Amino acid sequence: MAQLRVVCFRNQARYLKFKPQDGISLIARGRLGIYEARGEYQLIAEFLEPAGAGALQLAFEQLKAKLAAEGLFAPARKKPLPVLPRTVGLVTSPTGAVVRDILHVLRRRFPNINVILYPIRVQGEGAAEEIVGALRHFNEHSLADVIIVARGGGSIEDLWAFNEESVARAIAVSRIPVISGVGHETDFTIADFVADLRAPTPSAAAELVIQRKADFETELSNRERRLLQVIRLKLAESRERLNGLSMHRVFYTLPARLAERAQRLDERVIRIERALAGRITHARELWLHASAGVWRFDLRRLVEWKRTRFEESKDKLESGFKRGLADRRARWEQAAAVLRERNPATILSRGYSIVRDAEGAIVRDAATVPLNSDISVRLAAGELGATVRSRKA
Repeated sequence: MAQLRVVCFRNQARYLKFKPQDGISLIARGRLGIYEARGEYQLIAEFLEPAGAGALQLAFEQLKAKLAAEGLFAPARKKPLPVLPRTVGLVTSPTGAVVRDILHVLRRRFPNINVILYPIRVQGEGAAEEIVGALRHFNEHSLADVIIVARGGGSIEDLWAFNEESVARAIAVSRIPVISGVGHETDFTIADFVADLRAPTPSAAAELVIQRKADFETELSNRERRLLQVIRLKLAESRERLNGLSMHRVFYTLPARLAERAQRLDERVIRIERALAGRITHARELWLHASAGVWRFDLRRLVEWKRTRFEESKDKLESGFKRGLADRRARWEQAAAVLRERNPATILSRGYSIVRDAEGAIVRDAATVPLNSDISVRLAAGELGATVRSRKA
C-alpha cells in the first residue's frame, strides 16, 4: 500500500478543536501533492475531523484529561459556598429565559438578596473571552459573595464556550466560589468539573445558591427556642445551687463571727489609743526636763568661748596660708632661674649658634653636609646664610 503523508500547516492547526495524534483515524479534505524530497504523495489538508467521534467531542475529552491531570477537578480545591450570601454575581446572557428564571427563583426564595448581572454572549466567537472578563471583573472588585455562570441547553457546539480552557482556568483561580449552571441535567461541560459546585440547570443553580428565607427564619426560631431552653435550664440549676448554699450552716454563724471580730477590733483600737497617750505623756516630760536645763545655761559664757575658739582658728589659718604662700614663691623663683639658664637664647648669647641644612634640619655632624650645599646659621641676634666650601674633621 502506498504511503500517504498528511500535511496540516501551523496557521491552520490552531483552528482545530482537537489535537491530532498518531494512531487516530481522520476524515480529511484537501488537495493532493507530491513530496519531492522523498518521492511520496502528500495530502494538503484543509479540513480534518476524527472518524467516528466529532472533533469537538475529542477536544473535550483531551482537555478534560489534561485539566484532571493538573488537579483542577480535585474536590480538595473546591471552595465552600457562603451560607447567607448578600450579593450574587450572575454571568449569563441578559436576553434569554435563563436570567428571568434565575431572578424569579431568587426573588421567591429570598427577596432581600442583591443580584449583579454581568451580561455576556453565551455562544459564538468571543463568548469565552467575555466569560473570562466577567469572572475577572467580579474578583478584582470583590463585587459578589458567590458567582453563577449559566446558560440554557443546546448542542455541544452551542455550549462550547464553557468548554474552553481559558474559561476553566478563570473559574479555577477565582477567589469567589463559582456555581456552574450550564445546559440541561444531561449536559456536562468543562466548567461543570472545575466549578466549586455543579447545578443540573440554571434554575437549580439559583436554588443551590441560597436557602429559602422561610427556612432561615424557621432555623433561627428553632435555635432561639433551644437557646432559651438552655438558659432557663442553667438559671434553674443556678437557683437550686444558690438555695442549697444558703442553707449551709456557715451562713447561720456568720453574723456571730462578724460581731466577735468587730469586738476584737474595738479592743485593739482602745489599746493603741492608750499606748499612744502614754508615749505622748513621756515625751512631754522629757521635753520639759530638757528645756529647764537650757534656761539654766549661761549663754554669755558660751558666746565668749565660741569667740575665743574662732580667733584661734583664724590665727592658725592665716599663719598656715602665709607659710604656704612663701614656700610656693620660693619654688616658683627657683623654677624661673632654671628656665632662664636653659633658654636657647641665653645659650646663643654666649657665642653659640644653631646650624641648619637646606631642608631645615639641625646639623650636628659636619660630615653629613655635602659640599656646595646651602646652610643657615642662627645667632643670638639674627640669622646668616652660607654655602659649604670645605670641611674639617
